Amino acid sequence: RMPLMKLSFTPVLLLLALSCPAWVVSRSLPLTPSGQMTDSCVFYARMLLENVTNLLAMFSGMNCTRHNMQLNLKTNTSTVCSPQVQTMTLSEGDVCCYSVQESCLKDIGTDLSYYYNVLSSQPDSDGTLGSSVLLPLRELMEVCQTLSPLLFELILVASVDHSSTNGFNQRKLLCKIMKGFHVRTITINRAIGYMNLGEHTN
Repeated sequence: RMPLMKLSFTPVLLLLALSCPAWVVSRSLPLTPSGQMTDSCVFYARMLLENVTNLLAMFSGMNCTRHNMQLNLKTNTSTVCSPQVQTMTLSEGDVCCYSVQESCLKDIGTDLSYYYNVLSSQPDSDGTLGSSVLLPLRELMEVCQTLSPLLFELILVASVDHSSTNGFNQRKLLCKIMKGFHVRTITINRAIGYMNLGEHTN
């Protein structure tokens, strides 16, 4: 049986509930609409999350947890890719629900592009940021067929001279960016996991 859910829908969730007919859990889970969400996608998403988590731990000395996070406010990833929406979407094969998955994938791609471009503009004298975050981030988008069309949005950022910028302020800004990216990466991993589950259940 499908577990009972709290009736505390956000406007977006309420709209999804009204636009899709009754959720039928017994149906087979549909393929993702823009290609396959393969095991490789899951692997690279997990690797990215692990690397982001490890890099964020390097900021423990400056009490990073008390600083605000920098999120991409142009997306609704946490809503359209939420467990409630994804569970209902994977249980229903109607066109409206494919549209929900498309919205989730679009926001995931937009977030990944956003953080790639923002992080590319940060100082990285020892190459840690590039090797531990930017490289696996790009690999994730290359491996996943559903995200690869968005690679063109990864712009080449001209090198910026940070020599006159306060080092502490640089680290504080990077801390805020990484905190936001960490939260988004957790959401992205969860959504990719649900979609991959749909591939194996068909």
